[in-house]
Amino acid sequence: MDGQQRPEVDWDPRSEAVTRDQRAAYDEMRERCPVAYSEFMQWSIFRHADVMRVLLDHDTFRNAVSEHVSVPNGMDPPQHTIYRRLIDRYFTPDRMALFEPCCRAIASELVGDALGKPRLECMSDLALPYAVRLQCAFLDWPEALHGRLVAWTHANHAATLAQDRPAMAAIAQEFESLIGELLAAGGGGIMAELAGERVGDRALNLPEIASILRNWTVGEIGTISASVGILIHYLAEHPDIQSRLRGEPGLLTAANDEILRIHGPLVANRRLTSRSVEIGGRRIGAGERITIHWMSANRDPRVFPEPDEFRLDRDSSKNLLYGAGIHVCPGAPLARLELRVLMEELLGRTEGIAVIAGQPAENAIYPASGYSVLPVKMG
Repeated sequence: MDGQQRPEVDWDPRSEAVTRDQRAAYDEMRERCPVAYSEFMQWSIFRHADVMRVLLDHDTFRNAVSEHVSVPNGMDPPQHTIYRRLIDRYFTPDRMALFEPCCRAIASELVGDALGKPRLECMSDLALPYAVRLQCAFLDWPEALHGRLVAWTHANHAATLAQDRPAMAAIAQEFESLIGELLAAGGGGIMAELAGERVGDRALNLPEIASILRNWTVGEIGTISASVGILIHYLAEHPDIQSRLRGEPGLLTAANDEILRIHGPLVANRRLTSRSVEIGGRRIGAGERITIHWMSANRDPRVFPEPDEFRLDRDSSKNLLYGAGIHVCPGAPLARLELRVLMEELLGRTEGIAVIAGQPAENAIYPASGYSVLPVKMG
């Protein structure tokens, strides 16, 4: 810590009060202690302006925070630039258009199944199956992997919450072994394309391919399933907005982004300081871990007046749902496609989506967001 004395602890991110309602806890921290220290997260950044400063100053706030390969999330320029250029080719408008019919078929089937249930447990019956099936379809992976991927995702979340580094390393190695098995089995699709990619004068190696696919898998299964639950819960509690979107489906992409600003599906990401810096009135030494809180920044009333209010006239460029700067999420076009298609199917084939009296939703616990249990009824 640049020889500085370790600061006093400002909060406990794993306390019951925080895990019970992450949004409320982060809102409170943003106003009380916008740059806060904890043993678990080290320095947490809550305000939109401070988060933007971290995102745009990649010389001071580095993404290379892990000793393990992380492509491209854990890279800084110029290395990041090389890999990011390669990865962006997998999320072009043409590729999204080609994938949309497959995406819609999966959404249509799952919505059809959901309509036959008097009580839908949204997360296990719809959100998670949708995310897992999409991931396997996009990557041309066999359906037999569905259960294995869900188990891997749950184990990854548990290890992250516990900060069990040996377990996290073992889980990453397990995923790399899975990718090795799939590559050895041959086949086409994106896996084969990645195996044929080159960086400079060499082919991508297995750890690099596994890292790319691990990031996509965590984003798809964890974040898309959380997003589906958040969107459905919000519309179930706001029948007026639900009705408006049925009548104006062209608003869905913007509406999805706004709802997910109100309740973010992604909690936080890490950075590492390359030099001593002052931010939010706090002095942070070189080599310190920074945690940027997406959920809090996207609810900052200095940028989003009345942040709990659903408004489609906000400046969408300020919405950090998919990040900002050079590390903005490359998979954003795919995520927006998948969420739009599912909501089109849901709203187009129902007259109402409602919460069930006496059966409240249960909030997910960090590092997840959204809901762990979400009972609803559709008709």
